[in-house]
Amino acid sequence: MKKFDKERLLLGVAGPVIALIVAVVLTSGVLLASGKSPIEPYSLMFEQATYSDVQVLIINQAGMYYLAALAVAIGFRMNLFNIGVDGQYRLAAMITAVVGAHVALPAALQIPLLIVVAMLTGAFWAGIAGLLKTTRGVSEVVATIMLNAIATSVIGYLTLTKNFGVPVGNNQTTGVMKESGWFPGIKLAGGEVYGFVFVAALAGVLYWLVLNRTRFGFDLRATGASESAAAASGVNAKRMALTAMLISGAVAGLSGMPILLGDTHTYSLSFPSGLGFIGIGIALLGRNHPVGIALAALLWAFLDKASPALDYAHPEPYDKEIAVIMQGIIVIAVVVSYEAVRRWGLRRQQQRVGEELAAAARADADNGSNGTNDTVKEATAR
Repeated sequence: MKKFDKERLLLGVAGPVIALIVAVVLTSGVLLASGKSPIEPYSLMFEQATYSDVQVLIINQAGMYYLAALAVAIGFRMNLFNIGVDGQYRLAAMITAVVGAHVALPAALQIPLLIVVAMLTGAFWAGIAGLLKTTRGVSEVVATIMLNAIATSVIGYLTLTKNFGVPVGNNQTTGVMKESGWFPGIKLAGGEVYGFVFVAALAGVLYWLVLNRTRFGFDLRATGASESAAAASGVNAKRMALTAMLISGAVAGLSGMPILLGDTHTYSLSFPSGLGFIGIGIALLGRNHPVGIALAALLWAFLDKASPALDYAHPEPYDKEIAVIMQGIIVIAVVVSYEAVRRWGLRRQQQRVGEELAAAARADADNGSNGTNDTVKEATAR
């Protein structure tokens, strides 16, 4: 491996690693300040990860986190901050649950129909923010935050009993979906892995292929890096921004599908919320790369599903909020560490160019050559 490739790999890994180390150190400091062991909570959580039922829970949760983080990452690559993933996936899950409860088709048609409904709903809701940005210059951050609140109200209205709501005890649901729309899973010793987890993995592969192996992906990344440069090459920046928001919303609409199609089969008051905001942290930690996002999603799911064991520790229980503290510190540390790594990489690049210029000058002096300018230009280009 070339020296440049090694440095590039180091820069890519350094940010997340530094963030995790800082999170562990600071969380351990919090434990020490409270007079508790800074090591035992980690050993308890790692012990939980060895149990098959917890492993299944982690995989299932990671699949949902992964899709939410991919939706956020698509916006990031376009230099857009889609903070509305939370509203997009919840509204998509509710609409999909209503369709699944009232439409009965063969499984070969029902499942694709539900997936398309979820994607279209998410894309529609994100598209509102995209249109506001491209036509009126409204910040997508402000628009998507407001749309999250509106989505909550729309869901509340549509799930009223007089509309599509079906009361079950103290819970308000959309009714049980037709069995033809249930997505089959894989039964293991510790439970059933959602089949939609594999759809999430496929989405990650498509995300990488589109961004790195297609003209559209190049245009999207180029526009995110510099709108003026992209426009000079014939790219319509406004159209790319709207397209990116639509795609981000479509992927966001899939975030709730693993649990909806694989477990609950209905939308209710107890349906998971907050995936969109967690996806932001996961996308940052994974540096918008599908493999990095997958590892970050597994880490987040591990902290979520292993931390309840802390409540039952003996002789003295630990607060499971320790895991939440670590997650919060990771998000803060990620931002700081990435900026520190970026500056270090810039200094290394400047130092390398300086070394090459000095070496070129010495070579010209030794050879008595008059081609110094050409050599300097070549070194600068490298």
